[in-house]
Amino acid sequence: MIIFYDGNCPLCSTEMQQLKHADSKNLITLEDLNASDFSERYSYIDKDKAMNYLQAQKQSGEMIYGLDVTYEAWKIVGKHSWLKIFRLPIIRFFADCGYLLFAKYRHPISRFLMPNTQCSNGQCGLKAKGDK
Repeated sequence: MIIFYDGNCPLCSTEMQQLKHADSKNLITLEDLNASDFSERYSYIDKDKAMNYLQAQKQSGEMIYGLDVTYEAWKIVGKHSWLKIFRLPIIRFFADCGYLLFAKYRHPISRFLMPNTQCSNGQCGLKAKGDK
């Protein structure tokens, strides 16, 4: 599976790092949408749309989106099986609406939850003293 994510989002980057750490069989490839050569390598991905919600390409070539990516990725690495609750019919609708809201405001949410983090070029880390 190839996951296309916003590497300049601290929460997104943190989850991707945790996911990759759990990926002992190296079944997931992470692709930062902010990479300078992203559009050249993945011309079939609409970067603007991908910035609006998480996207991934399965081994079969099928594209999946939003919480389906999160669920499938953690399922592949054998972790967080509780996420399947978000794919149940009634809960799925509300979870997907919540995800879209999160995706839209992920940067302000990240700044609120992780105020000492800054990102550039797909790398997130703690801010140096005096950085804003």
